[in-house]
Amino acid sequence: MAEPKSVDNTEPGAPRLTREEMEAAALEGRQVAGPLDRDVALRILREGELTVVGRLLSASNATFFGLVEERTPDDRPGIVASCVYKPIRGERPLTDFPDGTLACREVAAHTVSEASGWDVIPPTVMRDGPFGRGMVQLWMEVDESVDVTEIVDDDLPALRRIAVLDAVLNNADRKGGHLLPLPDGRILGVDNGLCFAVAPKLRTVLWRWRGQPLNDDEVEVLLRLRKDLGVGLGDRLRDLLSPQEVLATARRIDALLEQKLFPMPDRNRPVIPWPPF
Repeated sequence: MAEPKSVDNTEPGAPRLTREEMEAAALEGRQVAGPLDRDVALRILREGELTVVGRLLSASNATFFGLVEERTPDDRPGIVASCVYKPIRGERPLTDFPDGTLACREVAAHTVSEASGWDVIPPTVMRDGPFGRGMVQLWMEVDESVDVTEIVDDDLPALRRIAVLDAVLNNADRKGGHLLPLPDGRILGVDNGLCFAVAPKLRTVLWRWRGQPLNDDEVEVLLRLRKDLGVGLGDRLRDLLSPQEVLATARRIDALLEQKLFPMPDRNRPVIPWPPF
């Protein structure tokens, strides 16, 4: 049988894969929807019919491959997109993060990414699914020709942006394998569940810019995030995080703006996740 291929099912009359082909494509790491507008993707992730087609067994927590299908009022075929589904009930208890909060932290990280305007995290929502409430994220096809181990030390604007936001999020688990180089040249960050702790926990492979000055664009984004924390962004984060965690986020931004430098590694604790890739 021919290998299932990704098709753009966002256009009326576009050729569609069968359900079996869609499931096989999703399991092979393909995005069956083709390119999707962000707002369309978020709507389908929130409102579409979610089905599980497989499980990622190497993940620490229960992580499922899924398909989410657009609901249409006239019974015409809707957009079907590949996604990742992480139910709260499948999260392993951790000693340094409250139980059952990782999905909320992933959604909160996406919320900050959206507010920054950089959009370095794939569309991510919180919703009910076959195994209960959890995080659902749009699956992103990667550029297989890019070796992440070779680019993490490069001075790439996309990686700088992720490094800045990770400092804001207090990301304790920025592995190389959590960086997704896309065919269009963008690089996105995924697996953002270990973020927003009150205590400093920044662990990352992106230390290339340690101690270096933030550029004007980065400072402008931090100023916008800090302002937005007092209104809409703060309200959205308080629905997902504790008040103390939202306050700690504001303080981290204040510290970055005061120094206008990338953070330095803390010599008193591990600052690179293990394994790093």
